[in-house]
Amino acid sequence: MANSQAHLMATSEEFRQLASRHSAFARQLDELESLPHLTDEQQLEETRLKKLKLRLKDQMEEMVIHNRPQQVA
Repeated sequence: MANSQAHLMATSEEFRQLASRHSAFARQLDELESLPHLTDEQQLEETRLKKLKLRLKDQMEEMVIHNRPQQVA
């Protein structure tokens, strides 16, 4: 899978954008998770970011699957 990801990073602007957004959400989550206590609003934001990050990961994995060469049985 790493080879497919590297190939997509090099050849697909869409994949690069998804990866960039995924990293941005991860940084935002790291900031929230570093706080000693989260307010209700921050907890909602944490949940929202986790869902968005997961959706992006799913989209990226779907692109990787469709990018793999077809194996002949």
